[in-house]
Amino acid sequence: MTTVEISPADTDFFTDPEVAAKAEPYFDHMLANHPVFQEPKYGVVIVTGYEEALQVYHQPDVYSSINRTGGPVVDLPFEIVGDDISEILEQHRSFFAQNDQIVTFDPPMHTDHRSILMGLITPKRLKENEQFLKDTADRYLDQILATGKSEFIWDYCKGYTILAVADLLGVPVEDHQMLLDLLASEPGPVLGNLELQANHHSSLERLYEYFVARIEERRLAPRDDVLTGMALATFPDGSLPEPIEVARIASNMFAAGQETTVQLMGITMQRIADDAELQERLRQDFSLIPKFIEETLRVEAPIKGSFRLTKRPTELGGLDLPVGTVVMLLHGASGRDGRVFEDPSRFDAERPNARQHLAFGRGIHTCPGAPLARAEAVFTIQRILERTTSISIDEWHHGPADNREWDLIRSYKFRGHTHLYLRHEAVESAPVEA
Repeated sequence: MTTVEISPADTDFFTDPEVAAKAEPYFDHMLANHPVFQEPKYGVVIVTGYEEALQVYHQPDVYSSINRTGGPVVDLPFEIVGDDISEILEQHRSFFAQNDQIVTFDPPMHTDHRSILMGLITPKRLKENEQFLKDTADRYLDQILATGKSEFIWDYCKGYTILAVADLLGVPVEDHQMLLDLLASEPGPVLGNLELQANHHSSLERLYEYFVARIEERRLAPRDDVLTGMALATFPDGSLPEPIEVARIASNMFAAGQETTVQLMGITMQRIADDAELQERLRQDFSLIPKFIEETLRVEAPIKGSFRLTKRPTELGGLDLPVGTVVMLLHGASGRDGRVFEDPSRFDAERPNARQHLAFGRGIHTCPGAPLARAEAVFTIQRILERTTSISIDEWHHGPADNREWDLIRSYKFRGHTHLYLRHEAVESAPVEA
């Protein structure tokens, strides 16, 4: 097979459908030649190098996250004057996409809101959530294994990830179906869907309304539940957030679960179903599952990349970046950096340092839901392996092994499957003795 080299100088990373479907050749060329590269069409500084990405992650005073969910083109609504635009950026926050979401916040606002979020996702609460995750996995598997086939993304992942977050946040069981109807009934907009739009409208307003109502109820009549803890949580200075602020923090958990955990579960299951040897190794030794998940995150990060904006002039990878420069961190590429990962193109389910990947970010914006995402993937994989004798790709939908056709997200920001059709043979139940 001939390897086609994709040069960043000749490729539009943001609109090329071939790169959207399979970006690895682009990533590898960038890492070998341009770990930090200013592409010529939009002027975006693309960062693929691992150490260079860490430099950005650990300098939130230099690199703002305000444009994190936007696109490569940012027409600032103000004239840049001076060498520090931190204050004027915040004054124009409403101009930017997803501007009310914590992922776009900078300190000190980010510090205050993240303290509330981390108070919700404690080790104790995650531990309490585990039995629900196991029981819910079995409930969904009861349905799909009975048929011998499934469309894994919509028959399992969408609903499972929503309910996992719902239980973590203490949403009453009677409200679970409302959340499923709202978030798992039809595909939503995909950020970075081969578009250059700078703004995307939030689809979370109904979640905001729901949580605002619950927060107000719990403040008036506290109960011994997680929602009350959420309602009474304070910022580090002791002040009580407005209900809408707490609602946005809670709602962001659902958005993150849909954008990343669903894709992680789909990618891991595709690998398992498409590799009988790997599948049998995992089935025989469940202790390999967490390592397998980390290696999958290294080579197939569900979030390909996200944006930053320089608040002050800086230097990165030998390039001088003036204030107002758009930077894109390609998480999907940094896991392939040979300076950190030996033989990076080889998939090794037991790679010792796989967990060094940057799929969940680093620094102040490290994904707070990463422990939940990992737990969801581990419990799902273990239970489906325990309850089947084989899992395979449905070739009627995806074609033979030597010519697969995947239904992939068309995005320069995300990777994953829009649909993944599987065949599975369930373990026969033991006969009940009379």
